[in-house]
Amino acid sequence: MDRRELRRALIGGDDNVNGPARIDCKFALIRCRFLLTADVRRFSIRLPVLNGRCGKRAVILGSAPAGVLHSLSFADILDETTGRGYQRKFNAHHSVDFKRYIQQPGSTTVPLTFNLRKSKPRQWRVENTSTGVFLRINGGRPVFSQVDCQHRLGSLAGSKTPLAFMSFLGLTVREETEIFTTINGKAKGLNTSLLDYNLARLAKDLAVEDPHLFIALRLNSAEGSPWRGQLGLGGKMTSGLKRRASLRTVQKAVAKFLKATNIIPIGGAEEASSVVLDFWKAVAVVLQKEWECPRKFYITKGIGVYGLMQIAADLYLDAASQNITPTVGYFVGCLEEFVRQLDWSNHGPLEGLSGESGATKLYRQLQGLRTTAAQRGR
Repeated sequence: MDRRELRRALIGGDDNVNGPARIDCKFALIRCRFLLTADVRRFSIRLPVLNGRCGKRAVILGSAPAGVLHSLSFADILDETTGRGYQRKFNAHHSVDFKRYIQQPGSTTVPLTFNLRKSKPRQWRVENTSTGVFLRINGGRPVFSQVDCQHRLGSLAGSKTPLAFMSFLGLTVREETEIFTTINGKAKGLNTSLLDYNLARLAKDLAVEDPHLFIALRLNSAEGSPWRGQLGLGGKMTSGLKRRASLRTVQKAVAKFLKATNIIPIGGAEEASSVVLDFWKAVAVVLQKEWECPRKFYITKGIGVYGLMQIAADLYLDAASQNITPTVGYFVGCLEEFVRQLDWSNHGPLEGLSGESGATKLYRQLQGLRTTAAQRGR
């Protein structure tokens, strides 16, 4: 289909066109079926919009076929390897569920939320003319960043269903991240580790604002850490890479350790992170077999992480009372006395334990084993 044929199919009228073909997408977009079969990114597209404001931000509002919006937008999914992006990984089941719903009679949804990022050369502009306000999008890569609509649009390629949208104008990626995190902070089903990671990147001084999150991320990034690159952040993972635990699980366990030890007012987040890192290095040494096969043992599952961090607090407090520096060697010496006496396997005494009650039971078992080991050593 050449440009003249495309213009006749889309908007009718005179086919004597000067310059690039222009696609006028009206709010109803009755002739959208031809548009959806063409590669819309090759052409200059003009969408009628309205100027408006949302809170303190300037926005535009409009409506277009879902297939058009799908073609012209993208989701900035967090890449856990590079740290770029902020969206959760795509959930095909969630997206298909919405596709089924929106095709039903009487279905509707709140407006999709986008942002038009600044780009060089500029690929979009808002035109205020005597006949109305238009968003002009030049050919090239998609320009709408999907701030809050990834799963609603994800399975609607080619769909003629019109959807309302609102788009911010020229927000930075950091500003997008903040809006996404605020909107989805209480959303059910959203990966809590992703929210934690986004909040960490938005913090001015994470060590002061959220020391438990600071320490959990340090475990995931520090050279020599057995957790290095092993915490799930809620984004895309490198193919074939296995995660041992989620960021949320580890940071909540660290929070319990900080509360039990009161270490932050004494030595600050940096010292606390060194103690926690040394403890987990010791765990990986003493329980080497279990650490190397995490799927077969409870050591890095929720109850294991919580239970071990509670034992870490006990060992730290004992060291402090005896004026001992809690190094890797100290923790190894302590753990070797009792921790291997527990069957950590999935089919041992820990089978079926979960949640806070399961973590408490595991902690009590470790306490009992430690007490017995101490009595034998007297």
